[in-house]
Amino acid sequence: MLKETKEKQDQAKNAIEIRNLSKHYDDFALQIDALDIPQGCIMGLVGSNGAGKSTMIKAILDLIRTDSGEITIGGESNQNQRVREEIGVVFDEIKFPPLFTAKDVRIVLKGVYRNWDDALYAHYTGLFKLPDNKKIKEFSRGMKMKLSLAAALAHHPKLLILDEATSGIDPVVRDEILDIFLEFIQDEEHTILASSHIISDIEKAADYVTFINNGRVVFCEEKDVLLEKYRLVKCGHEELSAVNPADIIGKRTNTFGAELLMPADKVPDGFVTAKAGIEDIMLMIIKNEGAAQ
Repeated sequence: MLKETKEKQDQAKNAIEIRNLSKHYDDFALQIDALDIPQGCIMGLVGSNGAGKSTMIKAILDLIRTDSGEITIGGESNQNQRVREEIGVVFDEIKFPPLFTAKDVRIVLKGVYRNWDDALYAHYTGLFKLPDNKKIKEFSRGMKMKLSLAAALAHHPKLLILDEATSGIDPVVRDEILDIFLEFIQDEEHTILASSHIISDIEKAADYVTFINNGRVVFCEEKDVLLEKYRLVKCGHEELSAVNPADIIGKRTNTFGAELLMPADKVPDGFVTAKAGIEDIMLMIIKNEGAAQ
């Protein structure tokens, strides 16, 4: 009994656990052997178009039938209806009918979620300055995303999943939304999984970063550790011969020499270096894998 309790406590530390997940299409395959998303954090999910980010999110939400694998949320199967009620979702496009108003959304979702909170919904629609009776088709993209977020938060989810929710939104609105995310995770039981092409948002808000490429997880690391782990190294063609090829994670060459992505502890003495951002790391790895094929 004590062993079972200990296992449950350990498992509860992760908001999401993925094991041996696979999904095959004619021209693409998602294969995730193991991925843990800690509870109480913002996990940034990055990768190029078609890398598998949306497929992974759909699998977590049980929106697609996978070929194999197990996904648990808070220690329970993602197919459990009670678990689904604890998830708030914001997609890149609003899913409510265009003739609906914010009031209509409230009426419908109040009948869907047991934990629906009218006062909380009103708080967010007021905070976002969303009109109650204006049709959604007349909303700007930013207003649509704010309405989706208000609806996602109004039923007190423990897990918030965002699939490119801030793409195409101006920086001022994105900054407002990022503040809401940071407020949401002040409760350590709350977790955010956010897929985004806007790497600056990930660098600003995320605690962890998961990078997916060609349907595989390349890395899942704490953001601060990741940003200290690598360096961009600039060198001439002659200097390049002094670098161990096995230590080069990625490389860009030009007329004057090369720019390398290397582990910080593998850079030879005397070389000019700069810190590598998440986008630098991602692009260098993608470029290197493409060159190796």
